[in-house]
Amino acid sequence: MSLERKIVACLGSSSTAGKGQAFDWIAELRRRPRNGRFEFRNFGVGGDLAYNALQRLPDVVACRPHKVVVWVGGNDVLAVVSSKARRFFALSKRLPCSPSPDWYRENLVEIARRLKRETEAEVGLCSLCPIGEALDSDDPFQSELNRRVEEYSGIVASVADEERCVYISLYEAIAEAVHASPGRAFTAFRFLPFYRDAFRVLVMRQSPDEVARRNGWLFHTDGVHLNSRAGRIVADCIQKFIDA
Repeated sequence: MSLERKIVACLGSSSTAGKGQAFDWIAELRRRPRNGRFEFRNFGVGGDLAYNALQRLPDVVACRPHKVVVWVGGNDVLAVVSSKARRFFALSKRLPCSPSPDWYRENLVEIARRLKRETEAEVGLCSLCPIGEALDSDDPFQSELNRRVEEYSGIVASVADEERCVYISLYEAIAEAVHASPGRAFTAFRFLPFYRDAFRVLVMRQSPDEVARRNGWLFHTDGVHLNSRAGRIVADCIQKFIDA
């Protein structure tokens, strides 16, 4: 008789959804023989902020997970740094207020508390991955992104400590790799390149790594979503949480 597989629920935005130009790190984990005892459920939705992920918690709770991976916040950062992104998310995601670090913390705390209260799962909170690949850049937009990603990752760490969750250090792991091999700065938020790259992957059947090479990125496909080089670092970090 085979044992029932334990469910690992993964909650997040497009980087968790793993569609289009975003590397599918959940598929990477599924392929690993050591994870045969787990069933991975993907609760990633493109464009979500922490507020939106909070609204979708009933679906996560309903699957009765053994472990939950929460990786959300990149869009919260973009909405704070870019007025264009902020306007887009306000409309497309029906945000009730303007994004801020305090609001992010509030939503992340509620996600953690509800998961601990409404499930028996061990909860892992992931810090954020760098946006752009120039962590020492003087470019104003990239510099502000760097500051905010580090700030929001600090929020994740403090919430994990306060709510007795596991802190999954994605920021530290990928920032170390980027520091060792720095690349381009992400100097502006523009919609057209994202749609173009999605078209390349979904219609023209190019891989995210092919798109990354065309765009000149080392760890990303477009400066925001990760290619396989960084995506496998994410998978390795989350693997440690699953194995523990």
